[in-house]
Amino acid sequence: MSEVLYRKYRPATFADVVGQDHVVKTLESQIKLGTIAHAYLFAGTRGIGKTSIARIFARELGTSSNDIYEIDAASNNSVDEMRELNESVHTLPFDSTYKIYILDEVHMLSKSAANALLKTLEEPPAHVIFILATTETHKIPETVLSRCQVYTFKKPNQEVLKKVVLSISKKEGFTIPDSSADLVALLGDGSFRDTLGTLQKVLSSSKDKKISEDEVLLVTGAPQTTLVNELVSAIVYKKLTEALSIVKKVSNQNVDMAVLLKLLLAKMRAVLLVRFGSIDLVRDSLSEEDFSFIETLAKDTGAEVSSGAIVALLQAYTATGKAYISSLPLELALVSLSGEKREGN
Repeated sequence: MSEVLYRKYRPATFADVVGQDHVVKTLESQIKLGTIAHAYLFAGTRGIGKTSIARIFARELGTSSNDIYEIDAASNNSVDEMRELNESVHTLPFDSTYKIYILDEVHMLSKSAANALLKTLEEPPAHVIFILATTETHKIPETVLSRCQVYTFKKPNQEVLKKVVLSISKKEGFTIPDSSADLVALLGDGSFRDTLGTLQKVLSSSKDKKISEDEVLLVTGAPQTTLVNELVSAIVYKKLTEALSIVKKVSNQNVDMAVLLKLLLAKMRAVLLVRFGSIDLVRDSLSEEDFSFIETLAKDTGAEVSSGAIVALLQAYTATGKAYISSLPLELALVSLSGEKREGN
């Protein structure tokens, strides 16, 4: 598997795009009607297809590779570089109707560079289209935003990512258990690119074309589902000794503590949402077995589930990467959530 999966399966046409129908349909309609804007802003989290759709849009407009310019604003963010761009837009396209400039991470432009770009956005040549992409819209000056048609991309849910994992595994000649596809999708954290990066590691490490659940757990550093569920139960029933024992067990298994906390947070969130009647928000992202477990806890009035518990686990997750002892942030959170009392007292 020499080619990176994210590049190999990058959508080449609008029909290939998954999960961004609201953007695709609007762009297709503009092409059909000839109502093309001179500047677009594609906003959304990392790895969800912003630059891929920008490239597709450029090609659908009949723009050749000679007239598509991709610029990483994170490393080309000075005012002098924007001034050079402003000068280049006035030359005519080589062999296309439009010259299209795709500026990724545009929020990284310096203030002076953004102001320099603004001058061209205000009065662009008729043959120029700008497509700006960002993960942080709030960092872009309002004056720049007001010159663009803004499209907010949706973060794909776990069910969408799971389907992608299963589909690409099959195309690559592998079979992967449903539960493992769920795990890869969850660890992808709403990003196609990160999901396929995790899948790449799994497929590259497999001994044969039939991937086992144990292989996926080993590669991803994830704990067994039963252990995560046991830890959730210990937390909501305030069984500190049992919870710490589980943490010690998974630590001895060389489980990645950040991965454990991510899985733990997902299930604690699910219990909280189901308890307050928001079943639809979590149902599609859980297996039948997991949903039954979550629903049972949510209905049990003896199980203490609070937003405070989730906040404590979020803080532990943030601290884990910098911790001298990787399990310590979670252990401290568990002690805090238990009220620092021994069981039975």
